[in-house]
Amino acid sequence: MDFQLTDDQRALKAGVRELLTARFGRERLRAGADDGPPGLDRSLWRELGEAGLFALRLPEADGGVGLGLPEAVLAFEEAGRVLLSGPLIATYLAAGTVDGAATGETVVAAVDGVLVEWLAEADVVRGDATGAEPLRSVDPLTPLHRVPAPGVSLGADPDAALLTSLLTAAEQLGGAARTCELAVQHARTREQFGQPIGAFQAIKHLCAQMLVRVEVARAAVYAAAVTADPTDVAAARLLADEAAVRGARDCLQVHGGMGFTWESDVHLYLKRAWVRTQRAGGVTQSEGMLADDLLAGAD
Repeated sequence: MDFQLTDDQRALKAGVRELLTARFGRERLRAGADDGPPGLDRSLWRELGEAGLFALRLPEADGGVGLGLPEAVLAFEEAGRVLLSGPLIATYLAAGTVDGAATGETVVAAVDGVLVEWLAEADVVRGDATGAEPLRSVDPLTPLHRVPAPGVSLGADPDAALLTSLLTAAEQLGGAARTCELAVQHARTREQFGQPIGAFQAIKHLCAQMLVRVEVARAAVYAAAVTADPTDVAAARLLADEAAVRGARDCLQVHGGMGFTWESDVHLYLKRAWVRTQRAGGVTQSEGMLADDLLAGAD
């Protein structure tokens, strides 16, 4: 089986990156972080809809792009790379069932656990949000609400929880890849004792470990996008969560004291990675699925 990206998939990935770089670059990212709790940029949301981000899986006959899950994973990986804000996955899942979701005219938030992202900014809420209360978020770019009990509905799609977990893994992969890039860039340019810090063995090891975690997670996420097997998705989610969280922490270490300052972007990646780990059951659910699979295989 060939897991190499096709020319069309590479073009899609490059096109999404170009769009996000132009419309949600570092200045927009920092503005959202520095100016307090952000509001959802509806013009950008509609532009994402026009680009087909939310309609990737819809058939062309229904006004969609007509692509598959692997293409969605590539697009959401790019969204994770730039820390794109908003309930992207919930709106993607609602395309085709909620009017305006596919075009970006309607923003959808989904209750898939105790914490609900972007509830106040959504036009449509899927799941029980009764009694939701605003919660101070560790990630300044992700407003959160807490609901009294775990959500029980993600809409009509029976595979919504699986898709949420896989696309979250794709976002985590994108963030992990970006923190690896930031660490390597800093290691090449920051000098101590007359040479780049990347020449020191301790820094080399940190960067190498980050790259290994990213590539292992990438292989798992891409494979899960092809198989859509729940066990594969659970494994991909665990690896991507680890790559994102540990990668951001190691990137902070490479940056030294500078990495912990507000002016650095690295802490934003760590905070977003923490928030994403709580989606769709998080680590506990993924570990449980893998454990059940292993036990079933032992019988």
